Amino acid sequence: MDPSSPPSTDPASSSPPKKRFAYQTETTGSYWEDVKEAWRKINEIPCARNSLLSGIASGAGVGVIRGMSAGAFAASNWAVGTFMLISLGTWTICRRAREDERRRLQQVVEKIPARFVKKQEEPSAEKPSQPS
Repeated sequence: MDPSSPPSTDPASSSPPKKRFAYQTETTGSYWEDVKEAWRKINEIPCARNSLLSGIASGAGVGVIRGMSAGAFAASNWAVGTFMLISLGTWTICRRAREDERRRLQQVVEKIPARFVKKQEEPSAEKPSQPS
């Protein structure tokens, strides 16, 4: 393809753009200011709030229970590990459920016009053949 030629507008020759999820914020140049800004926008990421709260609660609970029978170092390791496991697991399950719901909704929206289209019956199917 010649770089001077205009881009092709044929939909068959062009591939659809890849869907990318990027949660980026404008950078200020200061690391800590960027971290603060990202933390303020954490609620914009779907499923982040619920998964983080579940992870924090589970990690704290396991850390306290483990701290009763083991040292502080082992308890903190268990707490952080539980936080990571529960947070990632809940976030993955929630994202999968949202994606499934989005697909079902898209299927319903695509089928709505077909509901309002009148079905045309074939003329030969309406009239049974008469013996002569």
